[in-house]
Amino acid sequence: MSSLEGKVAIVTGGGRGIGRAVVDRYVANGARVLSCGRGERPADLPEAVSWVQADLSRLEDVKRVRSVALETFGQVDILVNNAGVQVEKTVTETTDDDWELVMGVNAKAVFLCCRELIPDLGHEGAGVIINLGSISANVSDPSMAIYNASKAFVHGLTRSIAVDHGKDGVRCNAICPGWIMTEMAEAGFDLAVNPEAAKRDALARHSVGRFGKPEDVAGLALWLASDDAAYASGQMFVMDGGLTAASPLQPGLF
Repeated sequence: MSSLEGKVAIVTGGGRGIGRAVVDRYVANGARVLSCGRGERPADLPEAVSWVQADLSRLEDVKRVRSVALETFGQVDILVNNAGVQVEKTVTETTDDDWELVMGVNAKAVFLCCRELIPDLGHEGAGVIINLGSISANVSDPSMAIYNASKAFVHGLTRSIAVDHGKDGVRCNAICPGWIMTEMAEAGFDLAVNPEAAKRDALARHSVGRFGKPEDVAGLALWLASDDAAYASGQMFVMDGGLTAASPLQPGLF
């Protein structure tokens, strides 16, 4: 089993969904964890987890998260850029405020966190960055224009960090989830004319026979953060239950 004993991790957006599953998995495997989000500390967050209320699209808030982590733990070894938002609109429907919100959280915040923390992460030559990308960066979801674009940015940034900062002792990879059943996924299905029919059709396209759970992503995040993944860098790890491996022909009809 992968171990994170002695490691310190910052997991952004760790109050719920995928981020919370990653926080729980890291704590269970020996890591000391700081998480952050725009809201107040979740009441059910384990006491051992430090929490900072922050808007990571603001540089001063990113600096504060870094400072609290270093003051509390003395080091940072792992950064998981999980925080994200979505707006369900096409390009022509998207407002300037929509752009600022989605690109601020999904793109700018990831960039700021990486820029500010890379010097700390490489302190022992084994720093890790895990960015949450998406299959939506490769195959666009309908009416999710700037969300799709923001995740494409994350993929490009991930590769650049791996190439430029490997010499600094930092590995950088992205996890690219498919339909992981969180509130954001439900909002995506709600765009359909018939959400239940859309779910049935989507499920039929998953070769594993189910949608994903946050815990599925957390398992991969644990491996990528561990020494077991020491040779993995610059990669986009797709976790979508086989969805994008298939042709458009619906399984079960042939």
